Amino acid sequence: MEEDGKGAAFFERLRAEEFGYLDETGQTYLDHTGTAPVPRSLARAQAARLGGQVFGNPHTESPASAASTDLVEEARLRVLRFLDADPATYTVVFTANASQAVKLVAEAYPFHRSSGALLLTQDNHNSVNGVREFARAARAKVGLVPFEGDELRLSDAALSRALAGRHRGLFCYPAQSNFTGVRHPLEWVARARSAGWQTLLDAAAYLPTGTLSLRRVPADFVVASWYKVFGYPSGVGSLVARREALARLRRPWFAGGTIQVVSAQAHWHRMAQAPAAFEDGTPDFHAVPQITTGLDWYEAVGADAVAGHVSGLTGRLLRALAELRHRDGRPLVRVYGPRGTEGRGGTVALNVLDGRGKVVDERIVARECAAAGISVRTGCFCNPGAGEEAFAIAPRLLRRTGTGRARAETIDGYIRRLGLPSGGAVRVSPGIANVAADIDRFVDFLHATFAAATPVRGELAPRLTC
Repeated sequence: MEEDGKGAAFFERLRAEEFGYLDETGQTYLDHTGTAPVPRSLARAQAARLGGQVFGNPHTESPASAASTDLVEEARLRVLRFLDADPATYTVVFTANASQAVKLVAEAYPFHRSSGALLLTQDNHNSVNGVREFARAARAKVGLVPFEGDELRLSDAALSRALAGRHRGLFCYPAQSNFTGVRHPLEWVARARSAGWQTLLDAAAYLPTGTLSLRRVPADFVVASWYKVFGYPSGVGSLVARREALARLRRPWFAGGTIQVVSAQAHWHRMAQAPAAFEDGTPDFHAVPQITTGLDWYEAVGADAVAGHVSGLTGRLLRALAELRHRDGRPLVRVYGPRGTEGRGGTVALNVLDGRGKVVDERIVARECAAAGISVRTGCFCNPGAGEEAFAIAPRLLRRTGTGRARAETIDGYIRRLGLPSGGAVRVSPGIANVAADIDRFVDFLHATFAAATPVRGELAPRLTC
């Protein structure tokens, strides 16, 4: 698929120039939903910047401090430009990642038992699922929009009913599932807002291959992790918020840099103006400017070109997986979510099946992939709602297992009590650093390793996290 003349040959060159270390070290990297690899030019740009000027801690007026402040503010405006957001309407709070951005909203949102409800979708990262604990503490109503159909898309009818309910508050959902790659309608933002809800859009998995205009999709809060888009630096994300929505939040504490003035003896304080009121302590003034460099690099490659390239690789992967068979013709893999590229991003969740059609423990797949130099991700990917639906776990069993005597002390204990054959799935996510040969190598590996016979189980390490 050609986008602006940037087809397979362009991405082959990009791979050689920016990600050549993958081939030099014999690695096949297929975990872009976790993070994009680091482009060599971004590493060089960071080294040149840090080696060419003195940068100091912001919050003062020295030359070194001013140099840092200028670059941080430039990055703030660059993020707004990337998201087509009006600076008069939106502002940017820099965070460590998308999870911290969600927590900033959750801990300060005015949840209340008679107002300020919370509406979540069953497809959500745990960073968003955790918002419910703040809502519960305020005794606010918490609703859940379930899945509908075998492609693990959310129920539009259930959403309509929830939005029309008696309570209003905060509606949170992902633009793209980090489990299945399903893209949920961006139109839901305007729909929720017109029904009187505020919206938190989790764009962390979406932005690496999707474009977002906040003029057309007027979310109140958007969260992002920039290393998922362009690889470097890690540890920098953003909360992009409508200024009026941010003004409604009431932070439960203050820290250095977040206050305008404070008295230790009289026990009063006045918060700084946003976004400073939400940036706790010293910002990562060496890393934040790299967002500007990274977004410039990414847009030079071309967002549409990246989207077309990754869609092509995802389609290639899905078609090849559908053809994988054991010797007797039984399927070698089970894919969760859409089987085609329509309405999905470049994230594919699957389980390997043995010759009897039983799920192979995901730790065996992880072990064999690692030995072959292939990087994928295994587990439930911090998205229990999608996992529960994919593995068809009855809500009644989930409720019973999570409480009272049925509670387990370990993840493996929960898996046994739920009767699951595995602790999760295998997530394969091609991205900007990949070429067709990576997809072919992974598919060939699956066939060569699992089609004839399942590798010996051996001793597997206990699961420490899902």
